[in-house]
Amino acid sequence: MTIKHIAPAEAFAMLSHSATLVDIRETDEWRREHVPLASHHPLSSIERSPPKVAGAVIFHCRSGNRTAVNAQRLATTVPGAKVYVLEGGIEAWRDAGLPIVKDARQPIEIMRQVQIVAGSLGAVGTALGVLVHPGFLAVPGFVGLGLAFAGVTGTCAMARILSLAPWNRAALTSANA
Repeated sequence: MTIKHIAPAEAFAMLSHSATLVDIRETDEWRREHVPLASHHPLSSIERSPPKVAGAVIFHCRSGNRTAVNAQRLATTVPGAKVYVLEGGIEAWRDAGLPIVKDARQPIEIMRQVQIVAGSLGAVGTALGVLVHPGFLAVPGFVGLGLAFAGVTGTCAMARILSLAPWNRAALTSANA
């Protein structure tokens, strides 16, 4: 099946002709920013809860990469539908001046938090290992092993720990209220 990549303006025009826009980003990403016309079906659970579409379907993520890589998989969730991928994702949609719903009260995405914490621990551990004591070099080594484990298993302990942080728990509580 050939899946066509389309520009945001073309996608926006298609929405008025019964096309369905489907956001495949995870819930924390969705809560912070999303297209008001899009339905939300996270990539991690889209097979369990596929979108219901009557016409064409346009899938999108943040930058378009996640959607492009998973295009064939996404197409199988909407058998018989004409499938499109939004080129450039929600970033291109926003840059085109199309409508976006933003909630700046929501924390940044968990994976970005993981990147910030892991990067900081690696940098600080390395600096302390060079400047104070070589034993501190265990910190970036431990972080590296944790990231490798997360990549191999698909389970990120740091993300689970960060999800319990007060700023993330408050966001979950307010979203469920």
